[in-house]
Amino acid sequence: MKKLLVLIVTLAALWAGYWFVGAAGVKAGFAVWFDARQSEGWQAEYSDLSVKGFPNRFDTTLTDPALADPATGLAWSAPFVQLFALSYQPNHIIAAFPEFQTLRTPEARFALKSEKMQASMVMEPNTDLAFNRANLAATALTITPEVGARIHIAGLQTALTRENTSSYRAAFNADGLAPPLPAALTDELPEALTSFRADATLDFTKPWDITALEESRPQPTKIKLHLAEAEWGQLKLAAAGELSVDRTGTPTGTVTIKARNWRDILALATASGALPAALTDQIEQGLSLLANFSGNPETLDIPLTFSGGYIKIGLIPVAPAPRLSIR
Repeated sequence: MKKLLVLIVTLAALWAGYWFVGAAGVKAGFAVWFDARQSEGWQAEYSDLSVKGFPNRFDTTLTDPALADPATGLAWSAPFVQLFALSYQPNHIIAAFPEFQTLRTPEARFALKSEKMQASMVMEPNTDLAFNRANLAATALTITPEVGARIHIAGLQTALTRENTSSYRAAFNADGLAPPLPAALTDELPEALTSFRADATLDFTKPWDITALEESRPQPTKIKLHLAEAEWGQLKLAAAGELSVDRTGTPTGTVTIKARNWRDILALATASGALPAALTDQIEQGLSLLANFSGNPETLDIPLTFSGGYIKIGLIPVAPAPRLSIR
């Protein structure tokens, strides 16, 4: 019995020593990382860092964290962020975010208000910390730009799962998405979309790991859109297809769009300012011809070809193709 007691005390002392060494390592790791970003010209700071959770967890709280990358113009700040990990499984991290956060891009500044926003990240157990899988969820999210109308989402779920070295399956779902609605359409459409979701496989130039934040972001090389779908009252829009992306971010491939009550969608785009009113009649005439060919004048089923930097219907360019690059 005495030997057993000695063994238990010894193991407890070793475990306690492991926890305190691990906690010190967590604090030192954050300090080194923030110092390295500052030496690269970033704004990278926090007012306090604490690690608790003895004996089985490393519960890390960063108070007043602020990050800003001058190379991309992206910045984020919050009153705090909490990171939770089991001491015997430190590569699985749960992150909890505060009610209010601030996000800045080169184009705009956004105030984020959320309820129960949490993220889960499982990383490879090595120094690169490559994502194996990750998800982000919130029971409510309101995005308010510095200039313009706010967007409210009743529930948000996103997931990213690594399929091989640099290929990921991504899923996105927004419940109760309520975008800004033009006054002319407030009586025509419900306040929120019935559904808004997407499922895709994304290939990148390199894996998403710690170097994606420290050095350069992985860039997309291939996008396989299994299905993207939005439904808003009687309006329904769906898309599927596959695109290759070159080094300049120019996509090549085909995405098929299916739109129900497409004339109303066109009216919404015009009323919101997304489509110049001067082009509406011309576009409506062309789409009407295509819809009649399909046999249902209220539904469009159109393959959009991405080629030469343009989006085309058949051989006719209808718009410049977007640049698909990540800052």
